[in-house]
Amino acid sequence: MKIVIAPDSFKESLSAVAVANAIERGLRHVLPRAELVKVPLADGGEGTTAALVAATAGKIYRRTVTGPLGEPVRATFGILGDRATAVVETAAASGLPLVPVNSRNPLLTTTYGTGELIRHALTHEVRRLIVGVGGSATNDGAAGMMQALGARFYDCDECLIDNHAYGGMLDRITRIDLSQLTPRLAEVEVIIACDVRNPLVGPTGAAAIYGPQKGATSKMVVALDANLHQFGVRLEQATQCKFMLKRGAGAGGGLSGGLMAIAAGKLRPGADLVMELVDLPRILHGAALVITGEGQIDSQTMFGKVPAAVATLARRVGVPVVALGGALTSDSRQVLRRGIAALASAVARPMSLETALKDAESQVQDAAERIGCWIKLGFRLAGKEGC
Repeated sequence: MKIVIAPDSFKESLSAVAVANAIERGLRHVLPRAELVKVPLADGGEGTTAALVAATAGKIYRRTVTGPLGEPVRATFGILGDRATAVVETAAASGLPLVPVNSRNPLLTTTYGTGELIRHALTHEVRRLIVGVGGSATNDGAAGMMQALGARFYDCDECLIDNHAYGGMLDRITRIDLSQLTPRLAEVEVIIACDVRNPLVGPTGAAAIYGPQKGATSKMVVALDANLHQFGVRLEQATQCKFMLKRGAGAGGGLSGGLMAIAAGKLRPGADLVMELVDLPRILHGAALVITGEGQIDSQTMFGKVPAAVATLARRVGVPVVALGGALTSDSRQVLRRGIAALASAVARPMSLETALKDAESQVQDAAERIGCWIKLGFRLAGKEGC
């Protein structure tokens, strides 16, 4: 029996590779003869680089770049196995986990480090650049990223703004000069990997919807939205690209919109893009079951998340799907109506969130072993020999 193991990462806990390995170990205890195929996935957020590099036999590169609060951080980008595609993950350089909880304030965070990673990636002879924009700590409209790529910003006195741009200072920018952008940006196809459909500004924009989870108060949200609007107008004038109200322009605190404007970036659902690049449709051929998962399965899982994308693809080829969550919410059963056959929780007993995160690997392994026991029982009930 062939079982495909295709999970996302468990955010702030386990990478997708670690989750897949833990599921494999758990299943192997009770299904020693099963063919287990691991395909770690991602949706454009944390883990996208690792998943794509692992699946394509590519290479990870590490560089020191500017973190979201301006401090140096070690971050990675990848060159895929085709040697023609680079992948940069915003979460690696400008991600929310890089900011301590008590310091989270999107008025003060920058995407400058993401721009530095892109610049490093473009030193390789690639023809395509994938930028995963999920998991950012920022709301700077891509201004920091643009600076790192050569953009120059001026204030009302025509003085060059030379500090790293951040969300709270966008209202100081009155002129944008893009004449010094790295030429390599125009030589590659830019693909923006994310599942967010929000525009840059307004009641469903980057600040209003995602600002609070990055530490913004209601007062900050108003200021951030106003700053994004002013900066967006300036950027539209500089690029002649009307991007502010485009679907997805607000992803990554406006990082998507910036890439649309300066690099003709095209939005792709992150999970679908990753599944395509790792060739999951081919891998599913002949499978009896797919086990997918993410850190928390809830009613929002079916909207662009990895388990939803896996379920949609698996349904087309007639392969049932089990979704394993670090936790299941009270509304998680809604996913059962959208192509997922069964749910399982990694947490099997009452425990604190801190304990669950600390022991996540063993919890996932134990849960996978329980799933394996149910599979064996199904074979017995069907009168068939197990694996």
